[in-house]
Amino acid sequence: MAEQHEPHSFSPADLATAAKHSWFPPPPQPIYSCTLTPELEAKAREELQEKPEWRLRDVQALRDMILKEQPNLHTRLDDAFLLRFLRARKFDYDRALQLLLNYHAGRRAWPEVFQDLKPSTVKHVLDLGFLTVLPQPDPSGRYILCLRPGKWKPNDYPFVDNVRAIYLTLEKLIQPEETQVNGIIILVDYTGVGMSQASNPGPFLAKKVVSILQDGFPIRIKAVNIINEPLIFKGIFAIIKPFLKEKMAERYILHGSDLRSLHRNLPASVLPEEYGGTAGRLDMGAWSRLLLDCEEEFIVEFCQPDPLEGVMLPDSVLYEGEQASGSVEDTFRSLRSQLYYCY
Repeated sequence: MAEQHEPHSFSPADLATAAKHSWFPPPPQPIYSCTLTPELEAKAREELQEKPEWRLRDVQALRDMILKEQPNLHTRLDDAFLLRFLRARKFDYDRALQLLLNYHAGRRAWPEVFQDLKPSTVKHVLDLGFLTVLPQPDPSGRYILCLRPGKWKPNDYPFVDNVRAIYLTLEKLIQPEETQVNGIIILVDYTGVGMSQASNPGPFLAKKVVSILQDGFPIRIKAVNIINEPLIFKGIFAIIKPFLKEKMAERYILHGSDLRSLHRNLPASVLPEEYGGTAGRLDMGAWSRLLLDCEEEFIVEFCQPDPLEGVMLPDSVLYEGEQASGSVEDTFRSLRSQLYYCY
């Protein structure tokens, strides 16, 4: 029988932490109780094929599949956790199970990212201002993950530390049910990105990052807004694009330095002053403090034995020693030449 990891129980300290960061929803309770508004339930029904009257029946069906088909998989089986995967795959049981397997397989395939994964180990990334989550969601209820890759220099620390910080952020973002239904928006500010950042991490790591975000994590990325991209961004995107599904590639929006273009997709009311918004100065510390205050929560989630130990995964599972194609390697070499020419 699969070992069921119990849902987290929250101590008074956890509740105090949630109250201290009241701008972001608290973590789910151990016993599932739907927190969706009637409007979000209607949205979930229309967009995700989620029927409230069948919700727990569907969760049980997925749970039964896991116990039958992957009896050695040491994964959480509580309602709140499994609902993330059902919603991310529109309540298709087979696809939800595949996503769950990909989710765990990513940890095995990239141990330098997932080993000892907790906020204190990426404090230097957070302190640098590489990422944050804006305090106000957009009018569609989607939180905005803001990335600033120009803040990172390869000599500062390995690129995988950035991936660790992004993954911890996604894990926190996906906890609220409203995020599971609404999805998220990514805003990437390429100010300061030069040759050293653009030629790093290369196609193999880029493929792993895209695979995790696209096929290995139960979150809906609704748009990726790129601003202040340099001339060399076409070369950077050429590395990423072969790994993107068509639908995801269409969600990349390039704005350059045109803030009016950005505001047509993200209203000024939810953006900081740095991006022509009216929501005050960009605060890089609030999200950092929230993550660091959740240290124990992440230790319980990630600092455990390998959940795939003894599990035989099907061939369709991602990440197992995949290599970038020759055409992508050629693109990468071409980009390096462009970079040296530009600089």
